[in-house]
Amino acid sequence: MKYAYFPGCKIAHHLPIHGRSVEAVCTRLGVELLRPEFNCCGYPVRHESRDASVYSALRNLALAENIGLDLMTPCKCCFGNLQQARHQAGQDEKLKQRMKDLLHEEGLEFPEKARVRHFLQILDDLPGGVVSAVSRPLKGLKIACHYGCHALRPENITHFDDPLAPTIFERLVAATGAAPLPWELRLECCGYPLRGRDENIADLLVAKKMAGASSSGADLLATACTYCQLQFGSENQKRPQTIPAVLFSTILGLALGLSPDEVGIKPGDVLTRFVV
Repeated sequence: MKYAYFPGCKIAHHLPIHGRSVEAVCTRLGVELLRPEFNCCGYPVRHESRDASVYSALRNLALAENIGLDLMTPCKCCFGNLQQARHQAGQDEKLKQRMKDLLHEEGLEFPEKARVRHFLQILDDLPGGVVSAVSRPLKGLKIACHYGCHALRPENITHFDDPLAPTIFERLVAATGAAPLPWELRLECCGYPLRGRDENIADLLVAKKMAGASSSGADLLATACTYCQLQFGSENQKRPQTIPAVLFSTILGLALGLSPDEVGIKPGDVLTRFVV
């Protein structure tokens, strides 16, 4: 399996552990990642300029299509914006023509075939499943899964999972040997989109979510999005100290037998007790 890897802008500077763990997991599972010279997905400017946001996204898809590959991203916000851009261009002929003209100026064709796939979807579609590659089952670990808004909604655009009753994250957690727990707020927003606009509401949302995950009895909250991890993880200095937030790529990497260093586990982390 081979994909054009789109890490997004945030990973390299703010969350390199995310990129490192995703790449290590893909290597262990035999998923080859090629790295075209992508630009931003367009998500940060979606409210400033529709054309700039859509063009940024479609240019990335054009680069992936140019090498005959689907695009894979570990970020739910990037995933959502890439899907939104394709949908918007498909619904607006004038917008689509503007995008074609801009792409032609760079010698690129409008992307018609390249799909956008999230990291979780790639894992869920693996032949034989992830469970067949697990060598260090995480028995006894209880996990609260946080889905992330931009992959789930709108369903007719993202095509990720059932927006009201998704199961992909729980299936993948169960494949590691850990136990995914039901909790009331698993589908609610993390609050990150409000950063820089209304800090108070952003802080209230993350506090409510983490309290809910903690009260479910989980040992940790699992994320699969760069933005969500920046909101829930130790990178957010304002987050309440209720429950640790861990990227799923880190959890899965440990279950696959990767070393703590390969997936960014530090001494004292909750996952260290599963390293044998």
